[in-house]
Amino acid sequence: MTLPFEYQNASKQFEQFMLDARDAAGLATTNMAWNMVVGVLRTFRSRLTVPQALLFADALPPVLRALFVEQWDTSQPIRDFGSPEALLDEVRSVRRQHNFSPDDAIQAVAIALRKNVDPEVLRRTLASLPTAAQNYWGG
Repeated sequence: MTLPFEYQNASKQFEQFMLDARDAAGLATTNMAWNMVVGVLRTFRSRLTVPQALLFADALPPVLRALFVEQWDTSQPIRDFGSPEALLDEVRSVRRQHNFSPDDAIQAVAIALRKNVDPEVLRRTLASLPTAAQNYWGG
């Protein structure tokens, strides 16, 4: 088997994702988008069981997948999705002094995700998760 395309081009794929997240959030740089992306992914991850999170991770491109599972303490209890305001506050809690997440941070990362993940794989994956998890990404 030849080296899969997604691994050959992992850095390029991730760079495009970060550019799309930056642009969707209206931020000036991908550095500004970094904490937003990390916060959105970790906030989502903390609301899934380990099997659910690994199923979601499998739908992501390699670098995004690695970022999604990085520094994951699987012994932590699963959190409730709660209000949009509480979710945004958690997103903004990642390196709070350097976090430029706008009010629509989750939506911005969702836009970038949809541009950079196979749409059918993403649809099928989200459909297998609880309704609140689907709603997190905009339905």
